[in-house]
Amino acid sequence: MPADVLTDSSPGTLTLGDDIEVRRLGYGAMRITGQGVWGEPEDREEALAVLRRLPELGVNLIDTADSYGPHVSEQLIAEALHPYDGLTVATKGGLERTGPGEWPRNGRPEHLKRACEGSLRRLRVDRIDLYRLHSPDEDVPYEESVGALKELQDEGKIRHVGISNVSVEQLEQAREIVDVVSVQNRFNLEDRSSERVLDRCEELGLCFFPWFPLAAGDRRSPAASRPRSPTRTGRRRGRSPSPGCFSARR
Repeated sequence: MPADVLTDSSPGTLTLGDDIEVRRLGYGAMRITGQGVWGEPEDREEALAVLRRLPELGVNLIDTADSYGPHVSEQLIAEALHPYDGLTVATKGGLERTGPGEWPRNGRPEHLKRACEGSLRRLRVDRIDLYRLHSPDEDVPYEESVGALKELQDEGKIRHVGISNVSVEQLEQAREIVDVVSVQNRFNLEDRSSERVLDRCEELGLCFFPWFPLAAGDRRSPAASRPRSPTRTGRRRGRSPSPGCFSARR
């Protein structure tokens, strides 16, 4: 398959901030880990092969998080693709792991700074091109969490800041603190609860990344049994989402 396989079928590119151009179809690297997004994949070599195939298919944006594994997804990405020639790797911090399917939130500034430092080491970079706050933590003032990312950006450890699983109000609150370039919320054919956020992103010219865009291809299950966004789960026991590829809209 030719390296520019996406050229004819993709709707083009978009720009993160004013300096990173990526294709609209990216790869969500959560499921390259073990069952329950926990631990190593069953076939590590196969996971590495999948990652190495991405540039050949024209994918130049990979989305991950320190909580995927935890740490495993970032480690695999670095092993397979560092030094990321022509690739943008976006990662996130703000969720912790206590076991398979368990995603407690931690938006404390000290945790986010440690999380970012860990991602820098695992990805083997001095600066992360796009770093997102994974989800608001109801036990921590949102401005403190976002403020930590602004401090990391000022220190040169983050190039661009994004946020995830937010309301329009939280988007506006974050924009008062830092230049937000993207929002990543759950959005698909059946779950359009983030429609207002998407509309606001379009008004502002921000990139919107839908996670769980295909709803895992299952439209038969009752809505209550499907994975839910961290914006609508209990703080300490959110179920895991299931992104694979995602498309960005602007």
